[in-house]
Amino acid sequence: MIIRSEDLPVEQRTAPRTGTLTKLLDPAQMHNKNRLFARIALKPGGYNPPHKHEGDFEVFYILSGQARVHDNDSLEELKPGDVLFTDNGNSHGIENIGDTDLEYIALITYV
Repeated sequence: MIIRSEDLPVEQRTAPRTGTLTKLLDPAQMHNKNRLFARIALKPGGYNPPHKHEGDFEVFYILSGQARVHDNDSLEELKPGDVLFTDNGNSHGIENIGDTDLEYIALITYV
């Protein structure tokens, strides 16, 4: 199956998550084993506040831009090509600290 970019659903997000979320696949297409598979773009200053994952884990793959991430109790900066893995029971958040969009792939999988 091929899904054309123009057919992907794009959600416009407002503060604090200012930017877009493009769903690459619907959970049903992933046999309901994954909650989210998306490309996210955060505008400069936008962020996804720290939150805890329970019953799932999440992976971020940074495509472009500069990120500051909350990885449990530590703050780290990520660049394109870096991966953040947040396991079940752990917490994370992400913030765009650059002057261009921060783009990343997010995958949330049930455990």
